[in-house]
Amino acid sequence: MAFVSLDNIRVSYDGKTDVLKDLQLSIQKGELVSLLGPSGCGKTTTLRTIAGLIEPNDGTFIVDKNDLTKVPVHKRNFGMVFQSYALFPHLTIRENVEFGLKLRKESKSSMKEKVDRMLEVTGLNEFSKRYPKQLSGGQRQRVALARALVIEPKLLLLDEPLSNLDAKLRVTMRIEIKRIQRKLGITTVFVTHDQEECFSISDKVAVMNKGIIEQFDTPEEIYQNPKTEFVARFIGFENFINLAKETDYCYIAEDGTLFKTTQTVDHSDIKGTIRPDDIKILPAGTPTENTIVGTVLIRTFLGKSYQYEIRTDLGNLLVNDENTNTYETGSKVNLFLTPEKIILV
Repeated sequence: MAFVSLDNIRVSYDGKTDVLKDLQLSIQKGELVSLLGPSGCGKTTTLRTIAGLIEPNDGTFIVDKNDLTKVPVHKRNFGMVFQSYALFPHLTIRENVEFGLKLRKESKSSMKEKVDRMLEVTGLNEFSKRYPKQLSGGQRQRVALARALVIEPKLLLLDEPLSNLDAKLRVTMRIEIKRIQRKLGITTVFVTHDQEECFSISDKVAVMNKGIIEQFDTPEEIYQNPKTEFVARFIGFENFINLAKETDYCYIAEDGTLFKTTQTVDHSDIKGTIRPDDIKILPAGTPTENTIVGTVLIRTFLGKSYQYEIRTDLGNLLVNDENTNTYETGSKVNLFLTPEKIILV
């Protein structure tokens, strides 16, 4: 049985438009699950529903076999880290971290033991007497994390916690968050719109769109086998071709071109998609199957490769090709779509 379960959750702010639509999500104990999607997809609403800041119109929310659907936020024993850190500027780092324990009226000895351990886990021992303004952004983020974890929450909720950091520090901190989460074995829900950040840190990813989860799987499976056009576009697939099923593993495009694949699907509205890196440019007239004839429109230098925009009868396609061969604007070429790289959505 899942440690965390959202079952048929529906949230509507105005009673007419559903922000979350019969949402289903199951999280195992100790997993780090990310909610990924563009602005307005419902990921923050989902997190706020889990936190208890929003009560769903319908559905149930269960943690460790306990129904928390109507339990108020202050009784859920969850830790939460926000984008803004929300540290108290007039308190030292130690005082910030122990704040939640003081509210719970824990003994001084217990409080000291827990705070000492958390400062050690987050690497903040040497900064315990400083104030937030004396720390860097990454250090302040670790203080917010330590404060959320010191209360020994059943669930850790992270709402785009790295969005205020520069690119280099974001990479460092996502590694740090994963290290701490693994060390403590705490079940975590992480909200982000950053695909790279999400895939690097997560055990599972829920890709959200318009209040529903379009795909829930491991980062590797989502990256390699997106199940819908929305998921494919969101994670970087840029070439889409309308197809009709000829036979299993063989599909026909609108211009009559046949494409062999290593996938087969039964639904009728089919698109084949392929990443720019997985299309090979061949000299015009090269005979081979899975090939489209095209004309180079634009060539862009990317450093290790060129990116070409190529006009075909099936639409314009983007292709990344190594520097070994270059093709000028106006050149006629053949495009070979590798069968095992064509994804059907």
